[in-house]
Amino acid sequence: MGDTRTMLKHFKSVQIEKPSDVIINQIRELIGSGVLKPGDRLPSERSLSERMDISRGYVREALQRLEFYGILKTMPQKGTVVSSMGVKALEGLISNVLRLEKDDFASLMETRELLETHAARLAAERRTNTEYAELENILDAFRKQLEAGGQGLEEDLLFHLKIAELCRNSVLMSLISLITPDIIRMSMERRTCNNERSLEAFHEHEAVLKAVKDHDGERAAAAMGFHMTKTRALEKISSGSQSPASTPPST
Repeated sequence: MGDTRTMLKHFKSVQIEKPSDVIINQIRELIGSGVLKPGDRLPSERSLSERMDISRGYVREALQRLEFYGILKTMPQKGTVVSSMGVKALEGLISNVLRLEKDDFASLMETRELLETHAARLAAERRTNTEYAELENILDAFRKQLEAGGQGLEEDLLFHLKIAELCRNSVLMSLISLITPDIIRMSMERRTCNNERSLEAFHEHEAVLKAVKDHDGERAAAAMGFHMTKTRALEKISSGSQSPASTPPST
């Protein structure tokens, strides 16, 4: 009778593909086989969803992801077309897109920290009084959710997206908007979101807000950096590695 522990090593984890990934893989195969060529127009979302027997939402998600990375383009009065670049380049880009979509929470958080820290610095330096008031209202809504016993996940997300908007850098805002939903989803799946953490996050948001109010870019970046570091450290705790930071920056 064989050693079951040794035998267990031969089994691999089961990877459940997202519907949008399946669609993207099909598009990659069609490009690789020459069925889809650079400049060719794709069928409509409705036609694709009917043919694949899948929701139009999944088709739209797949096409938007490919368009974001420049693999597809939406042309006026022509629809969605394959970008005019070499087939090998297109295949390589699509492979990278699929790799980016894997559930690598640590890498996402590391990237998010870089993006959001700089966004907070720019938001503090560039915000208007009206925009500050809008950010303050979002944080107040977050507080009310916590007082009502909720976790305020939506308000947390809106706060970060508003900071991204206030930075007045369209590329930075797009990148943050692209990765934030996956971060929220993975946090919920890992149960790193709880009432205690939500309260801590609220106070960390408060520190960012105060710096934005004072037009202090460096302080805003430090406060956002602490918030991101704390979140990353909590993820490490959930996987059994280390404890989170405990001392916030002076604000």
